[in-house]
Amino acid sequence: MSDDHRHLFSLPVSIRRQMLAGEPLFCAGDAVTHMALVQEGCVHLLRRTVAGATVMLQMAQAGHVVAEASLYSASYHCGAEAACPTVVSLLPVTVFRQALRDSPALAESWSKHLARSVQTARMRAEIRTLRTVAERLDAWLGEGHVLPDKGRQQDVAAELGVSREALYRELARRRPR
Repeated sequence: MSDDHRHLFSLPVSIRRQMLAGEPLFCAGDAVTHMALVQEGCVHLLRRTVAGATVMLQMAQAGHVVAEASLYSASYHCGAEAACPTVVSLLPVTVFRQALRDSPALAESWSKHLARSVQTARMRAEIRTLRTVAERLDAWLGEGHVLPDKGRQQDVAAELGVSREALYRELARRRPR
């Protein structure tokens, strides 16, 4: 996200919130009242399917806005929760919208940010259509991602749409012997 937008979250009307791992930032159906910028930690945007499966739609790390597409929605279509101890800044949506109306340059920058977000979402969807864990992992790594430390590899599994165990087996196959 650009510094153009990040500075909005330091306005006096912004609220800083500390969250524990697993704590919800918002739930599906909640009214959209604030935009959230991750300052420290990580927030997962999650959708629960009718079959009970959980799909990770976004892994928002420091510097990322959570559920940016919700800016003009009345309510959230999914939920978000802290993946680890996390700090977010919350800015009223009314303030964010007014800033976009007041500054054409800021609005254009926000539009570019949203376009990149759509491209990222499409790439994630494309990766999930690949048949094997190896193909998905290769495509994900080919997009410039790097594997996190062992304690966070389950996040990669969720992003790839595979089980942790399947990812761990693939990583074990790739280890030099």
